[in-house]
Amino acid sequence: MSQVLYPRLAVIGCGLIGSSVIRAARACGVVGQVAVADSSAEVRKRVIALGLADEVTDDPLVAARDADLVLFATPPLTIGRVAAQVADALKPGATVSDVGSVKAAVADAFAGVMPASVFVIPGHPIAGAETSGPDAGFAGLFQGRWTILTPRPNEDAAYASALERLTLFWTALGAQVDLMDERHHDLVLAVTSHLPHLIAYNIVGTAADLEEVTRSEVIKYSAGGFRDFTRIAASDPVMWRDVFLANKEAVLEILGRFTEDLQALSRAIRWGEGDKLEELFTRTREIRRGVIDAGQETAEPDFGRQRRTP
Repeated sequence: MSQVLYPRLAVIGCGLIGSSVIRAARACGVVGQVAVADSSAEVRKRVIALGLADEVTDDPLVAARDADLVLFATPPLTIGRVAAQVADALKPGATVSDVGSVKAAVADAFAGVMPASVFVIPGHPIAGAETSGPDAGFAGLFQGRWTILTPRPNEDAAYASALERLTLFWTALGAQVDLMDERHHDLVLAVTSHLPHLIAYNIVGTAADLEEVTRSEVIKYSAGGFRDFTRIAASDPVMWRDVFLANKEAVLEILGRFTEDLQALSRAIRWGEGDKLEELFTRTREIRRGVIDAGQETAEPDFGRQRRTP
């Protein structure tokens, strides 16, 4: 069992990631008391029923008071507003972080409201599923996955100690930790996560809109590729709305490059340039093999995630 790194953990927003953090942190003994704040009465009811927290409230300020680690797990565009609500209640020396997939906008929001007496270290565990809510979480979600922390330059020894402690926290939860510049993070995630989600939402919407293909046929004859798109497109719509708005510059940059590549692919198909198609497909196949070799996926296709117990 690990040592207690944070005697009081406050989680603001208790969906898949927030509830998984709590489960994992308690399982490995790195937190003491856990407080949860969530604006949804139904979520609070489930958190209580699942026994996830010692204190459950609809007021983020109450949850954050006296916390050693305050973890924001709300949609990106809400973080600035909620952070402003809790700022005056934070005890000196507390660490403030988050779990969202957009970092520059969140870091700017924190910088605008957080007192100098706390340590702000934005973070992003690269793990998740299409399911949401406190029932969806499980302690093993972060095992073998990467968590990226994006601290801003700070030569203060106390800040370095806080960063080390947060790194130990995520390591204890099973994650591999990397440090990255926040804007570089946003560009990388625009490629690896945000654009794929945008494509999935679009292609599933296109299939649903085709008048000559009935809804039942789309569902009945879904091949593996389309099933994977529907899984991605089932992700939390509010969170992903905020992701695209908060990271619009990086997403639009990558989307422009993707559009150019898609036009080149269209031309290759139109003019029967099979060699260009095969060259692309061969090159992209190697990327898949690299993902598997890195331990980020198995070679077997995942056509549905196993149900995990809480």
